[in-house]
Amino acid sequence: MQHAPLPETVGVERLRAWWSHRQWLDRPRTGASAAEVLAATGWARSVGGAAPYLGLFARAGLGRAAVDAAVAGLQVHELPAARGCTYVLPAADFALGLAVGAAAPEGELAAAAKHLGVGRDEVEQLCLAVERVLSDGGPLDPTAIREAVGDAVRPLGEAGRKRGLSTTLPLALGLMQSRGRIRRVPVNGRLDQQRYGYVGWDQPVAGNAVDLARRYFSWAGPATLGHFRWFSGFTAATARRAVAEAGAVPLTPGSELLLLPELVEEFAEFQVPSEPHYTLLAGIDGIHLLHRDLSRLLDPADAARPLPAGRPGRTFGGEADPQTHLVLDRGRIVGLWEYDTERAEIVHQSFVPPDDALREAVARTEAFVRDELGDARGFSLDSPRSRAPKIAALRAAALARRQAG
Repeated sequence: MQHAPLPETVGVERLRAWWSHRQWLDRPRTGASAAEVLAATGWARSVGGAAPYLGLFARAGLGRAAVDAAVAGLQVHELPAARGCTYVLPAADFALGLAVGAAAPEGELAAAAKHLGVGRDEVEQLCLAVERVLSDGGPLDPTAIREAVGDAVRPLGEAGRKRGLSTTLPLALGLMQSRGRIRRVPVNGRLDQQRYGYVGWDQPVAGNAVDLARRYFSWAGPATLGHFRWFSGFTAATARRAVAEAGAVPLTPGSELLLLPELVEEFAEFQVPSEPHYTLLAGIDGIHLLHRDLSRLLDPADAARPLPAGRPGRTFGGEADPQTHLVLDRGRIVGLWEYDTERAEIVHQSFVPPDDALREAVARTEAFVRDELGDARGFSLDSPRSRAPKIAALRAAALARRQAG
């Protein structure tokens, strides 16, 4: 994505530090619950990796057991939300998340009707069959559901497989999730492993684009209309209307960066902390992904660094998303890291001279990953083997820095 440059009159360091402050990354809020963290800092993207755990640990010191208990107790839950993508949401936002994500399964159904001859009535009948099956309890995985509903599921043949849709069942499951009729639960209670079953649910669906805009700008402001469009997936007209009705105002006269009126005075009084505060986060953490504008978190020299284990000429700042996990200090990306399962250690490349505070942050996160997660996958298909080249590149970069003094 291409975005307008940050306004020089405000100062890049101040903006970064503010974003870090609003994201609860300036100091841990020990004692806050998972739901409180997500309500204050935004929905956590989940793609079968460690991102939700790392984010909640960094912001409130929450261990895996506490997060898993919050999931089991429906205080937070992984749901299809903005753009139809899965996020971990607090209970207070379940209705809104489902509402703003509802267009995605409807779009998938429309595409299936156009290209595969799947009728809405057929899928609606399948939804009723799935609901009857799940009314007896569960959870049931997709294979068990398919066997239980029998002929209500139709294979879509080679044409369907080419479109990533072998049967009609995913269409029904997507619709039912968006309507709050079923929910997907991890079979082992963990957010970082993608094995799921489905259970019946009765969750209201409510909220609109303005509701999302108000939340978004409380988490991510100052942000541009383009930033909000990326996160929401709304059309330009819908996003513009929602932002206007939410009342967001320019950060400075003529600026494309917008801020909620109730935060203007707080931003004006905000001061950049004088001491560093390092946090180790996933590459898809909200500090990046709410805007998906990587350059705003990078100093130019760091943006020009080669991508670890990337093809020649690829630079860190040239990517839409980080290809590794991140080390941040007051909103600036100051390093990269990955977890080496063979040595049970974090391997990191620092862009700044390491100090005791950075070493302590690395050691704290390393212990959390080793003792509670076992690994820090970036996404579901990430594995120790697939990330081995990046680990080797990070280790070599760290060694070269030490040798250089």
